[in-house]
Amino acid sequence: MWAAQFPRLVFIVLAAVGTALLVTRLTGMVVRRAARGRYAPFLNTLHKECHRPFRAVLLVTALIVGLPFTGLSGPTRRPVAHVLLLMLIYASAWLAVRVLFVFEETAFRRLPVDMVDNRRRRRARTQIGLLRRLTAVIITIVALAATMMTFSQLRALGASLLASAGVAGLVAGLAAQSLLAHVFAGLQLAFSEQLRLDDVVVVEQEWGRIEEMRLTYVVVRVWDERRLVLPTTYFTTTPFQNWTRNEAQVLGAVTLHVDFSADMAILRAEAKRAVEESALWDRREWVMQVVDMTSCTMCVRVLASAPDGPSSWDLRCEIRERLIHFLHTQHPQWLPHARGELTAMTMMGGALADADGDESPN
Repeated sequence: MWAAQFPRLVFIVLAAVGTALLVTRLTGMVVRRAARGRYAPFLNTLHKECHRPFRAVLLVTALIVGLPFTGLSGPTRRPVAHVLLLMLIYASAWLAVRVLFVFEETAFRRLPVDMVDNRRRRRARTQIGLLRRLTAVIITIVALAATMMTFSQLRALGASLLASAGVAGLVAGLAAQSLLAHVFAGLQLAFSEQLRLDDVVVVEQEWGRIEEMRLTYVVVRVWDERRLVLPTTYFTTTPFQNWTRNEAQVLGAVTLHVDFSADMAILRAEAKRAVEESALWDRREWVMQVVDMTSCTMCVRVLASAPDGPSSWDLRCEIRERLIHFLHTQHPQWLPHARGELTAMTMMGGALADADGDESPN
């Protein structure tokens, strides 16, 4: 019996493979011809990223269509049909996930962030990225659920579990509570505009940028190239600084301690030169003020605006270094000094101590 069916089976398989390859080839030719103008990047990316899962879907579909013509009987045909159905589920899920990646990449290409005011584009990229990941997870879960539903034993097991789901459901809910909290926190961050990709933040006393946002965690690239990985619930339960939530421009502060004898007019003129000669200043605003004082010094603060967080950091360092160099080379007497007061009684006591020392025997 197998000897009689084998040639037909081989012919059906080869025909299915040939049909799938032919349709894939023709589809690729049509896409390349249509890939012109503004839709060319999207179609080229779609063909490049999806041709393998698309070919797999076509191949499995062709095998399913050709299965009735193979002559296989019931006991042999049922497991083959089951395996082909599972392959179709996984190939379709693979294709759907790759299509999501293509749409995400196309959206990111249309939303570049290499500009000064990129707040809205960063917000859109953050939301699109999280939605893509969430949809991919949902597709994977649906594929696994569809796989389980193809087994009659698992369907019966699922029915029995649902019938006695009191304690089991409570345990599963408690086990998944932490994961679901992180997932919902990630969605809340994306759609409440509390946090976006490339935002400048200060968390855990560390300054850095949001490099990556997942459903359950956020990666912060710290200024010294370290990576700080925090759960998404951290940003919904803990206060943090977001320097670029409303706009990318940042106002940086430099604080110096100088002696009371310092001439504020001369120091303000030097601070003005340091700010205006810097290429990092965005020409928006700057000011120098005496904001506080101690028992020995005055606290002088220089505020200067910059187009973004990293530029503000470098601008502050540049202004601080220039003012310290100015004080050290031009007016060292304005640097902080410790003062003391000599009274008549103190001088008399010192003189008596010196006299007693001179009269002491050797």
